Amino acid sequence: MRVSWLSELLSGLCHTPEDDPFPLWQDGNLSPCFNQLVLGALPHAGMAVFSACYLSMARSDFLQTSAPCGWTLRLVSALLATLLFTADAILVGVLQQADMYLDVLADGSALLAWLVHCSAIAVLLRSSFRRTRGPLLLLAITLLLVPNIIITLMIYCNSQEYFTEPVKLTRLVLTSVRAFLLLVYLLAFAFPCVCEADYALNINAVDGSPLLPEPDTADIVAEDGSDCLSRLFYLWLDPLLKRGRQGDLERPQHVYHLPWKLRTRVVWRYFHQCWEKCRKGAKRSDQQDPWPQPVTGLDSKEELLELEGDVGLLRVLHKAFGLRYYLLGVLKVTVNVSTFAGPLLLSSLVSFIEEKEAPSSQGVACVLGLFAATLAGSVLRNIYTFQVSKVSLSARASLVSAVYGKALQVGVAFLGGLGVALVLVPFNKFLASRILSNNKQMLKYKDNRVKLMTEILFGIRVIKFYNWEPHFTQKVAKYREQELAHLKNLKYLDAMCVYTWAALPVVICVLTFVTYVLLGHQLTAAKVFTTVALVGMLIMPLNAFPWVLNGILEAKVSLERIQRFFKLTNQDLEAYYTWVSSEDTGQTSVLLSQATFSWQRPNGGEVGETGSEAGTGSLLLQNLNLHVTKGSLVVVVGKVGCGKSSLLAAITGELSRMSGVLYVANREAGFGLAAQEPWIQHASVRDNILFGKDYSAALYQAVIEACALSDDLSVLPNGDKTEVGENGVTLSGGQKARLALARAAYMDKEIYLLDDPLAAVDTDVAEHLMKKCILELLRGKTRILCTHRIEFVDRADMVVLMDNGTIIKTGTPAEILPLIQSEPKLGRKDPRADQRDEQQSEDELAPLPDLCVDDDPDLLGAEQKRVGGLAWGVYRTYWFAVGGILAAAILMSLLLMQASKNISDWWLSHWISSLKHNGSSSANDSSSVGPVPLHILLFSPGGLISPLPSVEVVVSSNATSDVSFYLTIYGSIAASNTVFTALRAFLFAYGVICAAHAIHNRLLDRVLQATVTFFDVTPLGRILNRFSSDLYSVDDSLPFILNILLANVFGLLGMLVVISYGLPWVLVPLLPLALLYYRTQNFYRHTSRELKRLCSLTLSPIYSHFSETITGLGTIRASCSAARFREENSRRLEQNQRCLFVSNAAMQWLDIRLQLIGVAVVTGLGAIAVIQHQYSVVDPGLLGLSLSYALSITQLLSGLIFSFTQTEMQLVSVERTEEYATELPTEPQQLDAQLPAAWPQHGRLEFCDVVLAYREGLPNALDGVSLAVRPGEKIGIVGRTGSGKSTMFLALFRMVELNRGKILLDQLDVSAVGVAQLRSRLAIIPQDPFLFSGTVRDNLDPCERHEDQQLLDVLDQCHLSAAVSRMGGLDAEVGERGKFFSAGQRQLLCLARALLTQAKVLCIDEATASVDQKTDKLLQQTIREKFQDKTVLTIAHRINTIMDCDRVLVMHAGKVVEFDTPAALCQNDTSIFHRLVGGRGD
Repeated sequence: MRVSWLSELLSGLCHTPEDDPFPLWQDGNLSPCFNQLVLGALPHAGMAVFSACYLSMARSDFLQTSAPCGWTLRLVSALLATLLFTADAILVGVLQQADMYLDVLADGSALLAWLVHCSAIAVLLRSSFRRTRGPLLLLAITLLLVPNIIITLMIYCNSQEYFTEPVKLTRLVLTSVRAFLLLVYLLAFAFPCVCEADYALNINAVDGSPLLPEPDTADIVAEDGSDCLSRLFYLWLDPLLKRGRQGDLERPQHVYHLPWKLRTRVVWRYFHQCWEKCRKGAKRSDQQDPWPQPVTGLDSKEELLELEGDVGLLRVLHKAFGLRYYLLGVLKVTVNVSTFAGPLLLSSLVSFIEEKEAPSSQGVACVLGLFAATLAGSVLRNIYTFQVSKVSLSARASLVSAVYGKALQVGVAFLGGLGVALVLVPFNKFLASRILSNNKQMLKYKDNRVKLMTEILFGIRVIKFYNWEPHFTQKVAKYREQELAHLKNLKYLDAMCVYTWAALPVVICVLTFVTYVLLGHQLTAAKVFTTVALVGMLIMPLNAFPWVLNGILEAKVSLERIQRFFKLTNQDLEAYYTWVSSEDTGQTSVLLSQATFSWQRPNGGEVGETGSEAGTGSLLLQNLNLHVTKGSLVVVVGKVGCGKSSLLAAITGELSRMSGVLYVANREAGFGLAAQEPWIQHASVRDNILFGKDYSAALYQAVIEACALSDDLSVLPNGDKTEVGENGVTLSGGQKARLALARAAYMDKEIYLLDDPLAAVDTDVAEHLMKKCILELLRGKTRILCTHRIEFVDRADMVVLMDNGTIIKTGTPAEILPLIQSEPKLGRKDPRADQRDEQQSEDELAPLPDLCVDDDPDLLGAEQKRVGGLAWGVYRTYWFAVGGILAAAILMSLLLMQASKNISDWWLSHWISSLKHNGSSSANDSSSVGPVPLHILLFSPGGLISPLPSVEVVVSSNATSDVSFYLTIYGSIAASNTVFTALRAFLFAYGVICAAHAIHNRLLDRVLQATVTFFDVTPLGRILNRFSSDLYSVDDSLPFILNILLANVFGLLGMLVVISYGLPWVLVPLLPLALLYYRTQNFYRHTSRELKRLCSLTLSPIYSHFSETITGLGTIRASCSAARFREENSRRLEQNQRCLFVSNAAMQWLDIRLQLIGVAVVTGLGAIAVIQHQYSVVDPGLLGLSLSYALSITQLLSGLIFSFTQTEMQLVSVERTEEYATELPTEPQQLDAQLPAAWPQHGRLEFCDVVLAYREGLPNALDGVSLAVRPGEKIGIVGRTGSGKSTMFLALFRMVELNRGKILLDQLDVSAVGVAQLRSRLAIIPQDPFLFSGTVRDNLDPCERHEDQQLLDVLDQCHLSAAVSRMGGLDAEVGERGKFFSAGQRQLLCLARALLTQAKVLCIDEATASVDQKTDKLLQQTIREKFQDKTVLTIAHRINTIMDCDRVLVMHAGKVVEFDTPAALCQNDTSIFHRLVGGRGD
């Protein structure tokens, strides 16, 4: 009924017969009905709609110059066109022709369109578009009007009436003028006739100075404020793409800002609201906006939103993002429906062509339906993909913020182990597999490997000193092999799984066609075409199934891990501290009453702190009673491991209070904490001291002076603006301790907790710090100082003596000092020595200050981003990593797979042609073309392979009896295709495993061979990024997308070969199409490549900051700085999110354009087919094939560009690993084959005029050092902090190469000895005691060269037996970086390592700084006995440690200033050593 009504309407409007109401042709031309409706009214309606979109453009009032002539011409042309269509409508009314209403409709729509268009031009003239040609969309919709006006002129010219009748002649003239105006309009667009002066936005016409410069991309907010058209076609992205095309997209700051709904803070607050709603189990009463508005400044209340309670993470994510996700699911269903409409409409079009008498209106309807379906599918698919990426970005921001926030709330030790694993959650993605156990095992080994790499990078100096690189290489390789073993299983399972799904459509086609033929039916083009096209639609969902399954498993594993983390108990400071009335605590600062604390939580969870006693058998702090009055100085003393650091941790809230009372006055203000192991941020010296507080010149200068930093700053390249390395690696131990103390002092807190800040500095500096900082600068503050320096105890108001986790006694210094066994207190310094000291300048910069001297201190150490295209070397690297022969075999299997596929398609075509020829019922059958078999691409979006056109063959009359012959051949070819497909899949899987193995090994070897300088100036997070994020890409992402790329390339080549042979005319439009594709993808690729690099560049700081936060968590929480660090995490995350968001948007920018080109091609070919059908010159088979080819080629080229771009983006990871694997500065690796096995036999050591600078342009750290050490001699080395003491050891171990001079060991120049050989013959106890995760045995003897009894003996000699046996013996875990031991115990363990070596030369670098003096005396006795005939060099700040040495070396400013026996130096009143010991002559 509806069709009849529509036919009557069209018949009445067009004045045509009812049996053919909408003819395409009439009198040899396109019919006026088709011309006016489809080519006239429809484009004009589009013009009106799209022009209206620009009416809301923002206008500018600063345009003072006259309008460019190009815009003026277009405006005038549009106005005149409006008048001409008005005149034509009047003439139509005068003529009163039969099709009058058709012309009125066409003129009316044109009049409206040009009127709206004219208004849009006027608006654009007052906007920023005035400075350009304007939106290209306006040009496109204007070009659509060209066919209508040309055909109208042709119709008029072919009719004699339009030259004889005046009114009709007038219409012809008006139409000609309209054509001329349209030409003027297009020329004005092509040549806008503007100059730069016309573009300027001026303040006034007098000075002509620009007021508003071109907006920088860094100032633009993405998407927000854009109109619907701009959002649909991503026009808002054009300025950024242009910038990327020009190669100016170099820094993350150049990228757009996020839309406000994706801002990190906004998303975090929304996630927190959803968490709270889930926790409370009901909706909040207040009806607030679910998306909070963004804020500009730091709002402490908002920033400290905490996740309380045990809430299911999946439930919260569902609450936050579930509705949006479900709505997108509905959209996806719509997309799929529109996709399935395509093959059905193509089939209808083929059926229409086969019917010679079918009305043209049916064909036009099919073409319009095809256009609408493909257009709707393309647009909706694009919208769906982009919106899904937005949801994923929001979820990512929520989870990263939540994990970081939780890390600031829970215990430190647990985070130490779990932190790295949590950081790696995004990288633990695996290829498709249904075996969850494999996933978990691979995840475990991957985590273990990266955790081990983290420890290796932290302890790289220790590893190099002990020549343990081969051992740790094997250890990492072991984890990597286990990881790759599971990856190999997954790859093979994946190859089998995907191969099965990819082969399924082939099997369906073969079974369908074979069954159909065996049942006695004959295959026809229309039936086969529809079947194959519909089966082709199965490729995407079938290929996607393993990935969906894999994604669900990954999400499950990740959610469970994060959920376990969120279930950890938060710090509850309200319950931890006791509230006491102000009357009772007027002068009380800290009060402990019968308090018991533990590193274990009541429920068994661990709370430990790095550097403190924890773990199995860790000591409790029991029955503590302490009363500290405000403004007093309390000194805590006791032997190593007695619980001093734990007492401070208990006061700051890092332990678990089991019982008793703990009261701290004004707790909310926080503490000034100087930890035993100084925590230094990777920032400038000034930023480390300010620690987020405002700069106060007076206070800052006072702190610098009090902490003895003035001389250090004077020699730094950029003074206090100089950046220090990660955790302060470019500073000496003493400098780090003083910097941490300065940071605490600048905080200006009421309570100061100072954990042995005097241990790492010499006597002079310790005296200065005690006097100027602790006693003077911090006067009036409550100060609790833990120390082993007994000489300062007498300055205290109260002394606390601890032992075995409890307070033995508190009292005055006079009461406590006699209880402490130690050397007599050192005498007062000679005043003349003070005077001499002030005249001496501070010495050079200490260990490894490889600091970049740069005008911009903010850029120091910034990671450099490669620019431009990927070098061919990157592709070559991956080719050789796979293996040349194996890579060639993979390509050959791909070629055979594609060739066999094309041959099977040709055979199917040949078979059908033979059947049709044998039973032909019409003359056209013998030339009809075979159907379109399915082209299976392993990962491609899906498409149809193009078989050869039918070949005229002579088949015997009994050809039907040969069905079995055709079936046999067809089945055999299909079987060979499946074999080649399987071969290709498994070879590729094996190849990428080989590549992953080779790339990791090269990277690991090069990094471990790198110089120490490299590690000092490179953030740990940046190196870890190579071993986690980039290796994940090499293991997983790159193989995945490379597989797609290879499939697309070979599929496209096969398709083009078949098309060019069978239907050469299809290639005609392919050339301009290829050019258009190339221009589009080239424009996109430059920006996408830079965005990928920026994404990698902005990812490292997130992990570096997370790692840095975990390390300094005690300091951050004690100083109440958590909100500021969360803000910094949010800022870094947002920077990365900006790059990710724009990268996703750029991908969709390309997608929508490629899809629209495909829509245009398919629609255009459909229209040509309908036109040819009018002339009866089209073959139905050729038509079906050409349309399917066009659709397939468009999809393939689209997939090719995407896969190529994505491959390039993933190859950036290969580029980054290759950069480290080839360009890192490495230590010399050659060995001396002639080196005697027993060298050095005696231990004679000579420095001959040694000059060493860490880097060109920096002052000499050693400046002409010459000295000789006799075999077996014990040498003590003293000097001010940074005087070059530790540098001597670095030079001896060749950690840094000499600039001049030489070092002789047993008369052999050490520079001629291999680095590995040299270090293996020496022993050292480094300044920073570093332990690796594992057992005590692993740390003492990682290479397993000694018996257990030997290990127990050295532990006993180092007075560690009791502590180790309490923890469980040699198999006891030491915790991450030795966190289960105190700092002093870690130093003792490092000493035990040295005792195990049989080296003739032992270097001790402040190895007992954190040990009490009684233990120190016992250790010195042990060293004297065990190294009686060995050469021992000892750096010490405690003078009594080296008083019994044979000789003492005094260093200053990199020079040897004194070198004699202690007795001789003490007798010399002018001696620096005499001054250091305070005049002691004994």
